[in-house]
Amino acid sequence: MSTRRLEKAAEAIRAVVSMAILADLNDPRIRDVTVTYVEVSPDLRHAKVHVSVMGDETRQRLSLRGLQSAAGFLQAKIAERIEIRYTPRLNFMLDQGVKRSIEV
Repeated sequence: MSTRRLEKAAEAIRAVVSMAILADLNDPRIRDVTVTYVEVSPDLRHAKVHVSVMGDETRQRLSLRGLQSAAGFLQAKIAERIEIRYTPRLNFMLDQGVKRSIEV
């Protein structure tokens, strides 16, 4: 699969997930979360969603746990908004890049 198509799919997934987190999730654990970027596998069956969470390490772990529990809901949002053969399984990872740049 072409890298351009993978990049477009990753960007579409990022947009849907970030809007769903902002507008549709009511979990109190998930606050101050920003989706920085998404990596998709070549077969579009798996997606690593990199998120940045403002707050201390406890807050970050709590938000990641909340996002993992909401993964099925977010996958359903992707399925209804993006026309692809397979809905990717979401795996959330903490992006430390923003935190490191603030420290510097």
